[in-house]
Amino acid sequence: MYTLEHYPLSQFLVWTRRHVYWLFGIALVPTALYALAGWHWLAMPWVPIALIGTSAAFTAGFRNNATYARLWEARQLYGTIVTASRTWGLMTRDLVRPGGQCSEADATAAHARLVRRHLAWLTALRYQLRQPRPWESMQATPNLEYREKYYAVEEHSGDVAAAIRPWLPAGEHAPVVASTNRAARLLALQGDDLSRLRTLGALEPNAHVALEQVLATLLAGQGGCERIKNFPYPRQFASINLFFVRLFTSLLPFGLLGEFARLGPVAVWLTVPFSVFVGWVFSALEGVGQASENPFEGGANDVPITALSRTVEIDLREMLGDTDIPPPLPPVNGILM
Repeated sequence: MYTLEHYPLSQFLVWTRRHVYWLFGIALVPTALYALAGWHWLAMPWVPIALIGTSAAFTAGFRNNATYARLWEARQLYGTIVTASRTWGLMTRDLVRPGGQCSEADATAAHARLVRRHLAWLTALRYQLRQPRPWESMQATPNLEYREKYYAVEEHSGDVAAAIRPWLPAGEHAPVVASTNRAARLLALQGDDLSRLRTLGALEPNAHVALEQVLATLLAGQGGCERIKNFPYPRQFASINLFFVRLFTSLLPFGLLGEFARLGPVAVWLTVPFSVFVGWVFSALEGVGQASENPFEGGANDVPITALSRTVEIDLREMLGDTDIPPPLPPVNGILM
């Protein structure tokens, strides 16, 4: 998530510079042929090209609205996870009490175990959500260069097995790591632990039901995030937007040749900068839509699930009374992961 007021224009131009190079080339060639070689037949009527540009603008606007909706839904889902996580920490502390075969020390150990296993769940979930998918754009050269220069994604280089190890009892680590869906397995372990605590007398039946409802909320949040992660913005819409933008920016210089030629033989060279500028606007819109459609891939505009997970860790460990609590994650170059 970008946290500053706006991106510097210099960063944006560097990010889109390959589009600018391409736009400059496709504008310079027909302009040079028109002005120097006398190929005046290259000039095309402006009206049909403008109609294509209108279609490209509509499809780009539609895509950007849809991708923003995906981003906002992802943020809402993870916000639900943050709230439910705090609820889990508070309820386990208040509802798991000594009783039956559960001593005071056993209850205290259960509080820590349930909270720390939850932190393992948060860790496993964010690693799962950062795993690449074939349709994502993080490996595209402009995005890769931008990430390498301005920020890093912990989950792209880290090891999930090592990351969850501090939060789990020794006997649980290996089975969880071997699971296909580690986050779901951890929630199942939480449910097993609640059942065991109820059998021991540490949980009243209504308290057991209330804590299971929190687990259901967490599982629903995980499922919603997985839905967005594993179901891409429909490729047919993304493809037609890309085709329209490229078609329009390719034809744009041919439509501007005649318009600027009316101003004189020297003015025809204005076709080049104006084609680059107008084409850059459309290409940048297409690029922004592409960069926003996968809110968990690790882009600069994604939901900051690493920072949100750290916030939850701080809150839950303070509830436990831990003292070696890490600080909140700060933005790096204005980007919060």
